[in-house]
Amino acid sequence: MPEPRDPIVDLKRIGFLLEAAQEPGYRVRAFRSAATALGRLAPGELAIRAAAGTLRELPGIGEVTERTVLESLRGEEPVYLRRLEAVGATPLAEGAAELRVALRGDCHVHTEASDGGASIRDMAESAIELGHAYVAITDHSPRLTVANGLSPERLRAQLGEIAALNAALSPFRLLTGIEVDINEDGSLDQDPELLAQLDVVVGSVHSALRSEERAMTVRMVTALADPNLDILGHCTGRMKTGKRTRPPSAFDAELVFAAAARFDKAVEINSRPERLDPPKRLLRLAVEAGCRVSIDSDAHAPGQLFWLGNGCERAFLCGVTVPMIVNALDADELLTWTASHGSG
Repeated sequence: MPEPRDPIVDLKRIGFLLEAAQEPGYRVRAFRSAATALGRLAPGELAIRAAAGTLRELPGIGEVTERTVLESLRGEEPVYLRRLEAVGATPLAEGAAELRVALRGDCHVHTEASDGGASIRDMAESAIELGHAYVAITDHSPRLTVANGLSPERLRAQLGEIAALNAALSPFRLLTGIEVDINEDGSLDQDPELLAQLDVVVGSVHSALRSEERAMTVRMVTALADPNLDILGHCTGRMKTGKRTRPPSAFDAELVFAAAARFDKAVEINSRPERLDPPKRLLRLAVEAGCRVSIDSDAHAPGQLFWLGNGCERAFLCGVTVPMIVNALDADELLTWTASHGSG
């Protein structure tokens, strides 16, 4: 008789794969809630309930999740999990796959501290499962109140939490960071002294996206000149799909990318399916300008960390090579690069 599997691990894996496939949130929550319910049981109680047929008396356990747990306990790969693994993401083209293998981490990740759906530890553990060596935690800045942006006090508290988790998760590394709003005047929406303490600063435009071209260009170039900014996030702000569909912002891409190259800042290749930003035409301009790039998931939940493949596909099609990618660097090399921006 095969050895029993860990049903909590199997339930969490199903939730991860559902999230990666952009399945409805209620399905993801069903499997995560079931895993949480099992995690609260006393030692030995799961086996007793399984034998007695009382698993469904637990809150969060339904017909499908009960069947999944019983299959795991019998040592079988659950049918639901096997089906998801079989119909998983389409394999990347060879060139894109080479870029994906080269990535060491992810420089744009959100948590429940702002508008994400999981804890720092949950995001870290999923990143470890994907083979990452590091992720930068980049929750939103104060101005973005709709996303529960972090005040300086909340951000400082998060830095302490990250330090404690790094001690527990080593050699994996959580990098401190922020996705800071770029204000209309090009300044960054956080205390400059606090920004200077962070490992990675992603700067993004989230407001006045329909500004005229010259104003937006000055705004972005001013931000790129700021020594505290490392990566220009989702530069056009477009949304390709969903309820919030919107066109890209207008700016002089040649001037913006020339500034990024001049100040040795990276242009983000945002891998979220509804963003896929910048558009290929602009990404090719960034490559021609000699810009560094950061291929990021902009994940707001664990399964979304899987989306880096989307960015790698676009990067390959637009001529990006491994030496251009900042998150193909190991953590120490990445931090040497980010630190250089504040050296004057």
